[in-house]
Amino acid sequence: MFLTRWQKRLYLKKLNRWSISLSNCDCTRTHSTISHEPVLPTQAQVVICGTGVVANSLAYHLVENGWSDIVLIDQGKPCGGTSHFGSGTLGLFKPIAERNIIKYSIKLYRQLEAKGYDIGLKQCGSLNLAQTKDRMIALKRRIAYSSPTGLHCEMLGKNELKRLHPFLNTDDLEGGVWVPEDGVANPQAICKSLAKLASEGGAHYVTNCHIEKVVTEEDRIKGVHTSRGFIYCEYFVNCAGMWAREVGNLCSPKVRVPVYPAEHFYVTTSPLPGIGVDLPCIRDFDSHIYAREYNSGFLVGGFEKTAKPAFLNMKLIPPDWKKDMPLDWKHFMPYWEKAMSRIPILKDAVYPTLANSPDTFTPNGKWILGETPEIDNYFVAVGMNGNPLQGAGGIGKAMAEWIIEGKPTQEHLAFDVQRFLDLHNNRMYLQERTKEVVGRHYSIPYPHQNEYKNARKLRCSPLFSVLEKRGAVFGTRMGYERPLYFDTTYNGKGSPPEMPPGTFYKPKFFDFMLEEYYACRETVGIIDMSSFSKMKIQSQCNGVVEWLQSLCTNDVNIPVGGIVHTGMLNERGGYENDCLLVRERENCYLMVSPTSQQTRVLDWLKDHLPKDESIQLADITSMYTVVNIIGPKAGALISELSQTDIDINVQPFTYKTVNIGYASDVMMMAFTHTGEPGFCLYIPSEYALHVYDRLITVGFDYGIRDVGSLTQRFMRIEKFIPFWAEDLTRDTTPFEAGCNHVVKLDKEYFIGKFALQRQKDQGITKKLVMFILDDLDSDKDIWCWGLEPIYRNGKFVGTVTSAGYGFTMEKLVCLAYIRRPFTDNRNRNHMVITNDYILSPTAKYEIDIAGTKFSVTPKIYTPCVNINMQKVLDDSQYVPKVISQIPRN
Repeated sequence: MFLTRWQKRLYLKKLNRWSISLSNCDCTRTHSTISHEPVLPTQAQVVICGTGVVANSLAYHLVENGWSDIVLIDQGKPCGGTSHFGSGTLGLFKPIAERNIIKYSIKLYRQLEAKGYDIGLKQCGSLNLAQTKDRMIALKRRIAYSSPTGLHCEMLGKNELKRLHPFLNTDDLEGGVWVPEDGVANPQAICKSLAKLASEGGAHYVTNCHIEKVVTEEDRIKGVHTSRGFIYCEYFVNCAGMWAREVGNLCSPKVRVPVYPAEHFYVTTSPLPGIGVDLPCIRDFDSHIYAREYNSGFLVGGFEKTAKPAFLNMKLIPPDWKKDMPLDWKHFMPYWEKAMSRIPILKDAVYPTLANSPDTFTPNGKWILGETPEIDNYFVAVGMNGNPLQGAGGIGKAMAEWIIEGKPTQEHLAFDVQRFLDLHNNRMYLQERTKEVVGRHYSIPYPHQNEYKNARKLRCSPLFSVLEKRGAVFGTRMGYERPLYFDTTYNGKGSPPEMPPGTFYKPKFFDFMLEEYYACRETVGIIDMSSFSKMKIQSQCNGVVEWLQSLCTNDVNIPVGGIVHTGMLNERGGYENDCLLVRERENCYLMVSPTSQQTRVLDWLKDHLPKDESIQLADITSMYTVVNIIGPKAGALISELSQTDIDINVQPFTYKTVNIGYASDVMMMAFTHTGEPGFCLYIPSEYALHVYDRLITVGFDYGIRDVGSLTQRFMRIEKFIPFWAEDLTRDTTPFEAGCNHVVKLDKEYFIGKFALQRQKDQGITKKLVMFILDDLDSDKDIWCWGLEPIYRNGKFVGTVTSAGYGFTMEKLVCLAYIRRPFTDNRNRNHMVITNDYILSPTAKYEIDIAGTKFSVTPKIYTPCVNINMQKVLDDSQYVPKVISQIPRN
């Protein structure tokens, strides 16, 4: 029941009197003692900035691996930052990469408990609630991909929820998910316990010490200047929490650490009658609140839809931050009211205490881990996004292994620090994004329909304004605005069209995508692909060829004017990059890589440069505006515009420099990213508007139509084209992905060659397979969007990596890596998978979409299908449309 306005005003006054600040409250106790010294050693193998729970976990795991020459520096006392505040909840109902980290954290905390540390660990389980049908679908999708990968979770009705949590009001609920392995623990006790164990293993804690400068030499860590002197070190790890960005600025070159603190509010109550210690945690996503038992009462917090960035009026985050955290009951009151509605006994709480502890968030709500691209041996482990305890154990282990081995031992691509650009580290950008990213933790994850609204229109193609007037609905990748689709009903007046409300069914903008597809198949489609990463690679002599040959799976010694598709691998044979190389001159290549690789691939290439500086690299992404011209009439259009007979003069996977209108030096490349016929135009950005205008004006007679990246995505999936970070990762090889055509094992050594040779000789244990959904009704059923489990004869064999609608087949299609099912956990990774096994007549495949299984048909090659033009004509559903009504001159 909600309060009236005057009741709320009176209640706020009382609550503000009752609330006490964090500086006067220590809600936890621990008997652990930590040895810390006022004297700074002169050198150490590893210096860690910070003594929060992540830093202490890292130090503990380094010590466990035999590294004891470790110094942890803190501007205050050990464990005195923000990470020991918070909910203390441990939740496994996450995507598998995140879940594996948290699962290890829980395992570590159990080990601490077994050693006698009182850390308040309880396996009480959690209830994840749904108030709406869409939320139920989201939870069912998560159950579908969590259950076969090792997490026990089940959907419950209202009565079952009430049985597990008698204090829960279930009247407005659709249902919820029970996760029995979830738990809670005491953050401060764990933080101090890990610090004590690290200290006993040889780690030194230096407190009340400020870092003034991180010193580098030839872009490598050399040491640290502090208020207590200088310390030489081999490795530096930034675990500075909400100060991490500022610490990143204390070196040359500066290190990007895009994190920013938000005010994070939670309420604790006095003991309430009947509250047991094993009461499950509550996550009421639609109310944006969570609750757990706390000292026989409750702790209630929220991830607000619109959060409050902290310290807005300060240039730097103060060391004594506690006095600057206002207890804003007015801000938190809507969430407290929702909590009282969900758990009515909270209304009986006497003197509820409001706390405000800042939590650090990242631009996309995922952890930031790994070695920075700017400085060798500079690592970061920050951005815990509201719950440091949850990931601290696993992150400490992962970072220790990364430092010791020199590379990650698990797949952490989603958390890699190299996923950012300078724009992400801008303070105003972070403040604006933080307002929104906090609430995203509990928002419904509609696939491809969940774009951020804040901190937008920053990184734009020269065509942005024109495309916006032509009905483009934009999304972002690496901060770059890219048209997702075009709304042809928009006339260029008034507010630009926006993405409609999300859905797990057929997208509400599907008809626009269908128009775009038919343009690509029957006339001409034009796609802005400018966001793709572009690197210039060259040398004075021909050394660049030999160097690239050592990095690339394919033969890059192609004729000038040629284009080659190749992979770049690690020693395990897994992908580090999937790219195109365009040979512009004998000693010069243009490399085109996925948008998200802009920072990562440049750093990877730099790591492999010869020391004699004979190879030069340059990021030229912004120099070119790129448009794909796709469709059967693309050649005729380009021929007319360039006054060149394209069919005669340009062969597939070659390029030619042409003039388009008044613009010179346009690189016309004979390939597309969709598998459809057409060309890619690399236009010097100053000519972009002119060339686009000529394409649209002359293309009017050819039926040209703007096309968005979502349609392009669906087309590449239908053509069985795997893509980086979805189907291709550091743990997948070209042979597993079906990209044998990009591998030349008969050439000289290249990184990963030996691993691929072993796979060729011994066989592969997983394979990327296309599946066609046979009996799903795309108009009525929930769609396949990704992460759905695949079953073979009732046994789990894989998970969908990417999915879309096959316009040509008129069916949903998806890609998934298939392994043999579990028979013996010890040998599963050594069980060879073959085409005969995949295509066996006795194999029945199914896909689980939100709890409903559908029959699917496997394909190991791109299906040969033709467009059903008779259906198009009969249904009269396709009428060629052209947004531009500009007559041709």
